[in-house]
Amino acid sequence: MRQVPLEERYETLTITREGRLLTITMNRPDSLNAADALLHEELAHVFYDVAADPGSDVIVLTGAGRAFSAGGDIPWMQTAIDRPDSFEQTAREAKRIVFSMLDLEKPLIARVNGHATGLGATLALFCDVIFAADTARIGDPHVSIGFVAGDGGPAIWPQLIGYARAKEYLMTGDLLPARKAAEIGLINHAVPPEELDAAVAAFTARLLAGATKAIRWSKTVTNIELKRIVHGVMDASVAYEALSNRTEDHQEAVNAFRARRKPVFTGR
Repeated sequence: MRQVPLEERYETLTITREGRLLTITMNRPDSLNAADALLHEELAHVFYDVAADPGSDVIVLTGAGRAFSAGGDIPWMQTAIDRPDSFEQTAREAKRIVFSMLDLEKPLIARVNGHATGLGATLALFCDVIFAADTARIGDPHVSIGFVAGDGGPAIWPQLIGYARAKEYLMTGDLLPARKAAEIGLINHAVPPEELDAAVAAFTARLLAGATKAIRWSKTVTNIELKRIVHGVMDASVAYEALSNRTEDHQEAVNAFRARRKPVFTGR
């Protein structure tokens, strides 16, 4: 039975190779690479496929166009409101995305070419090393749409910047300029946009020239405690997100987004 090449398996992800470097590009530029049902489903599979790919040793994750990823697609959110049962699949996929990124032995580098918000921030922060254009902003504004930050934010933010800072940003939804994010340890590097490709290329070249197994297994053992923490958090996170999906405040936020107005929350 002929297996479809990795580069041809996905519709919303573009996969390219340069030697043993593999790049995954979220490819919905007109929607700022916001996740719809298909992109979310494909993200739940791609890191497992990449893990089994014999032709790559280092992986880069990035976005097409001017954004890394704007998080969740608003029409998709309305579908989840109208059909709450559909959120069961979303919850399963959310866990698969995070767990598959942590299980991936190969170094996973984020090339944050533009804003990374909500799920976009989660995807960037679960990468091993994060390079961002200094014009990018990074944050998890789930609360701004009446939503619990359930797709991984409460698991990863405290590990990177401590609980006090993490709660401040998760409870306000404020976005951080990339340079500020680098200063406080949320990401590794913020560079001018014109230097982003060179910075990522230099770092990935260094990894590719290194001892592959030693690098992979160093990542693996470093992730052991992080995986324990994340596995302990994710079930509750997605459960609370599912609860918030059914609130009046969340519907109000979706309505306000469509009407291009500020939401008026009532706490219900």
